[in-house]
Amino acid sequence: MTDKNNEELRPTKMRGVAFPKAKYGVVLAIIIIIVVNLIYYKETIFSFFR
Repeated sequence: MTDKNNEELRPTKMRGVAFPKAKYGVVLAIIIIIVVNLIYYKETIFSFFR
């Protein structure tokens, strides 16, 4: 009975969708934040190396 309840936690249309692991989402979010900050603050970051 509990196995059947665990399977039905997701809606029927989403049961066939394979979700990625949460750690991949965290890594992707960190990479996106770093890239966006590099684009916005490129001049400030490179001024430290001069």
